[in-house]
Amino acid sequence: MTDTNEQELQPPQNVEIPAQLPLLPVRDIVIFPYMVLPLFVGRDMSIKAIEAALAGNRMIFLATQKALDVENPEPGDIHEIGTVGIIMRMLKLPDERVKILVQGVAKAKIAKYIQTDPYYSVRIDKLPDSKPAATSLEAEAVMRTVKEQIERIVSLGKVLIPDVMVVIENLEDPGRLADMVASNLGLKVDVTQAVLESHDPIQRLRRVSDILGKEIEVLSMQQKIQAQAKGEMDKTQREYFLREQLKAIQKELGELDERAEEVTEFRKRIKDVKMPDKVLKEAEKQLKRLEKMHPDTAESSTVRTYLEWMVELPWSKRSKDNLDLKAASAVLNKDHYDLEKVKERILEYLAVRKLKEKMKGPILCFVGPPGVGKTSLGKSIARALGREFVRISLGGVRDEAEIRGHRRTYVGALPGRIIQGMKQAGTSNPVFMLDEVDKVGMDFRGDPSAALLEVLDPEQNSAFTDHYLGVPFDLTEVMFITTANLIDPILPALRDRMEIIEIPGYTEEEKLGIAQKYLIPRQLEEHGITSKHVQIDEAALRNIIVHYTREAGVRSLEREIANVMRKVAKKVAEGKGQGFPVAEANLHKYLGVPKYVPEAELEKDEVGVATGLAWTEAGGDVLYIEATAMKGKGHLTLTGHLGDVMKESAQAALSYVRSREKTLNINPDMFSKQDLHIHVPAGAIPKDGPSAGITMATAIASALSGIPARRDLAMTGEITLRGRVLPIGGLKEKILAAKRARLTTVILPLRNKKDLEEIPKHLLKGIQLSFADTMDDVMKIALRRKTPAAPAKKHSPSSAPPAHSKPTHSGKRKRDGRAREIPATLMPRQLTRLDSPA
Repeated sequence: MTDTNEQELQPPQNVEIPAQLPLLPVRDIVIFPYMVLPLFVGRDMSIKAIEAALAGNRMIFLATQKALDVENPEPGDIHEIGTVGIIMRMLKLPDERVKILVQGVAKAKIAKYIQTDPYYSVRIDKLPDSKPAATSLEAEAVMRTVKEQIERIVSLGKVLIPDVMVVIENLEDPGRLADMVASNLGLKVDVTQAVLESHDPIQRLRRVSDILGKEIEVLSMQQKIQAQAKGEMDKTQREYFLREQLKAIQKELGELDERAEEVTEFRKRIKDVKMPDKVLKEAEKQLKRLEKMHPDTAESSTVRTYLEWMVELPWSKRSKDNLDLKAASAVLNKDHYDLEKVKERILEYLAVRKLKEKMKGPILCFVGPPGVGKTSLGKSIARALGREFVRISLGGVRDEAEIRGHRRTYVGALPGRIIQGMKQAGTSNPVFMLDEVDKVGMDFRGDPSAALLEVLDPEQNSAFTDHYLGVPFDLTEVMFITTANLIDPILPALRDRMEIIEIPGYTEEEKLGIAQKYLIPRQLEEHGITSKHVQIDEAALRNIIVHYTREAGVRSLEREIANVMRKVAKKVAEGKGQGFPVAEANLHKYLGVPKYVPEAELEKDEVGVATGLAWTEAGGDVLYIEATAMKGKGHLTLTGHLGDVMKESAQAALSYVRSREKTLNINPDMFSKQDLHIHVPAGAIPKDGPSAGITMATAIASALSGIPARRDLAMTGEITLRGRVLPIGGLKEKILAAKRARLTTVILPLRNKKDLEEIPKHLLKGIQLSFADTMDDVMKIALRRKTPAAPAKKHSPSSAPPAHSKPTHSGKRKRDGRAREIPATLMPRQLTRLDSPA
């Protein structure tokens, strides 16, 4: 239905409207009384309805469909209230459609559907308008308001036919005025239908007035937007015209065109990178400076470099996250063995990111010994998330400008490593790894750790300002990962901003799994050989782990495996064969003699010797502590390269033993007439920490009381003067050290019992754990109260006696006809032995 054209025509006089009429459903228009308009009809049932009307009194009922897309409307799809119309003219078109000219006569309501096939025929009830009082002030006021609103709409650009405007000005009937305005505004069907269905003329006119008010607001806003757009367009055209004139002038003066091209290129790139408003303002300011400068000046080069940095940074470019949790989990499991805590944390971040589109990136800190895979884990996380990966090493950084950049006043100034990393990533949401954050130093040039406070604070890094750029850069979408070997050297304020995730050293079983799944396949590929050339069996791998490496990670293990691969590759290249199996029996041919021999166990319970457990960066270790009493004046001597904390623990242990002299049957005169010497073997290795406190107390009590300490038992814990046993750290590594030393019992602080939940159950098999709350509990377990009555049969040095057996042999062994003392010292170590913090 198109080409609506309305004019004020009087309906035929004395027209009698029958009670039953053919129904013509119309789409996208509402027909009012007194309207004359053409209709194009194409539906078969509608054409038959027109033919039936023409065969009768030429009258037809026109009702609007509720939905425009319904091709064959049912009675429920048609509004009940419509208009009775008279067909004034009919024309058949070549495309089998029919064009009719109809005039609205009166409003009516469908009372009943009489016929539905082949066309709709309905019984109708006429709806006459109620007539307002001739002198109604309300009617006059509303009519004047509507006429003024119509004039306002026309002034705002709404197009109405001049003849219609004349008719509207001369109308005095409120109902007809409402119908005339509603039918010519081009409103939506449901709005126009609501006007038609309003029975009271004044209420109908009020409704039209409300519609006109909204239309005036829309047209006013539209006019304002058009004025703004025209103003911007005029400004752009003026600037373009002036630039073209400037180019022409520069060309006439013989100036280089490269400068203008460079400025144009910068302007285009600035527009393309979509900078924030504040940054855009600064970039345009510097571009105008460059445009005015002579290209040969030194400052011109500085501004040009600055603009290049600005346009190359990813202000609005970001990569799409891979939010498939199963795929991310598969990537993490493929790249790394175990490390379940870290993997779970990354999957939690992905899950939240999937549910919430915009979220701040986490600040994670992986703390663990060297070689456990902290750096490679960052690459794996980036691959799982589908993000770019950037790594910068902070080891040895002492200049604050390395983080925040240099100010542009200095010659050769550059942005800091954070902004350089963002440029390298090319996206605003990479995985950003800050390696070795615990090795950052400080000097007269500032403290880089303090400069990192803003970078690694989710509440502040939304406006990180580099000294070189001088404008804020948003780092909230960056996922920062820092790594450290030790947590203590990190600035406390910086440590507080990070989520600490500890990655402990690997057990023997974990190293075996890593070697089989990752290290051996990688070394085979790097050396150009395959599994057909070399097979390293499980026993040989265990031998390499125990006797050729001593570390918490797997770097040395990979080097030893690479050593085997190189020798096999040499044999294959020389044509000496194809398959070279590596077993425990022939391992020495590839790697030589073992580098590390496990500690020799004590062969009997000895007086004054207690076995402790220590934590080192390379894992756990066994620590034999010796105490001996000799004639003197009550002095305490400490040897073994001990730190201050360990010396204080020895003094506290001695004070505790002195307070228990009656319980331990120690002669009080011994403390004033004898000196006490405590020694921790492997004297070249520095040792410190409080967790050897109960071991020292046990050794002192054993030496002064003459009661031997159990050789199959190790202990760890801090001691107080009251004899309380305080918790310690490094529990997993210490239990593993006890297992390696073939000890059967380990005494732990009672407060560490909760920490066993984080230790795999298979590591606790074959070892008895005893928990002590006080030093009295330790003494009951660690000291043998009864002296053996008779010597038992000698056992092999390589096999430990059961925990319940009594020591049956002396501390001397005959070899080559001579008696020798069995030493209770530790073998020299390459790594510094430290106690882990509680």
